[in-house]
Amino acid sequence: MKRVLVLGGGVGGTLSANLISRQLKKEIAAGKAEVTVVDSTGQHVYQPGFMYIAMGGESAQKLVRPERGLLDGRVNLVVATATSIDVDGRTVELDNGDRLGYDQLVLATGSRIVPERIEHFSEEAHHFYSPTAAKKLRSALDAFTGGTIVIGIAGMPYKCPPAPLEVAFLIESELRERGLRDKATLHYCSPIGRAFTIESVSEMATPILEEKGIELHTFFNVDEIDPAAKLVKSLEGEDLHYDLLILVPPHAGAQLVIDAGLAPAPGGWLPTDRHTLKVGGRDNVFALGDATDLPLSKAGSTAHFEAPVVAEQVAANIQGRKPAGKHASYEGRVMCFFEVGDGKGTLLQFDYDHPPKPPKPNRVWHLGKIVFNKTYWRTVPKGRV
Repeated sequence: MKRVLVLGGGVGGTLSANLISRQLKKEIAAGKAEVTVVDSTGQHVYQPGFMYIAMGGESAQKLVRPERGLLDGRVNLVVATATSIDVDGRTVELDNGDRLGYDQLVLATGSRIVPERIEHFSEEAHHFYSPTAAKKLRSALDAFTGGTIVIGIAGMPYKCPPAPLEVAFLIESELRERGLRDKATLHYCSPIGRAFTIESVSEMATPILEEKGIELHTFFNVDEIDPAAKLVKSLEGEDLHYDLLILVPPHAGAQLVIDAGLAPAPGGWLPTDRHTLKVGGRDNVFALGDATDLPLSKAGSTAHFEAPVVAEQVAANIQGRKPAGKHASYEGRVMCFFEVGDGKGTLLQFDYDHPPKPPKPNRVWHLGKIVFNKTYWRTVPKGRV
């Protein structure tokens, strides 16, 4: 019996498990292989929808589905929290006291937010990286009648790189619709020397910031929040006053993989081969999605294109062959939609060797993102696209 253990029931873990089970269907039917997903809640959450909770167009209840309903019938589901990984012994210990062995391990452990790394973040700064926080931000926006809004990034890397820019554009559009634009000053703070990490996307976004009257502050790395003076301060020495502060919180990889010695502290990002997705040179440990240290977007769309490669690598190991076909190697493919407000959007498609060339924003791409969000449950986790 060859045991495949997948840690994490997000898009990367769910899709990987489903694709692996399909490739190993003969082995599973013959009792020669099994695929198991370990997930702490048993609930699959569509995280890109959190932004839309904050923008008033989505409810938290619609973003959750039972993980069991998304998994192939051949995949086992264990609802428990993995507490430790013994790489040498090839076992994972769970919080219920069970210990699961594996021959092939897939780490889809994602990332976590660590707002506590910046003093006063939790009481002063809003964000949209959890349903609760997104609802709180929505309430703050509803109560806003004028003043200064500062939107920025308090740590890199972080999930869904376009999101803070999208939120800035969407908030500006909302303020105009509510007749509050002339009563509000908007600032956008980037920790690097341009509005977005990828130059071609920054070249598209910067003129939109200017058109919307959103002041761009580059090289603004959040260092301190002064709640008494209502100031957010950068490492570079710049201070900005705020009435409403919206910051992407610092992120880190799972503590589980740090404790196992698989990823270095404090970041916790798994050292992942850019083509095979193997972790730390190990032939039987793979990572995908937000958990990796790859120079790519930490987004569900990245995991979407990595999962077939993980599935091919794992299946090849179990079947005693070399990875083959179009999914034998990952070439860094990513695709995601990008909202710019006013019912318009664009599309980002790129890979390791080809930067994105975003088309001019229009209604088609905005509608494309809406359609994708609505069809996600029936397509992506189940491997239908």
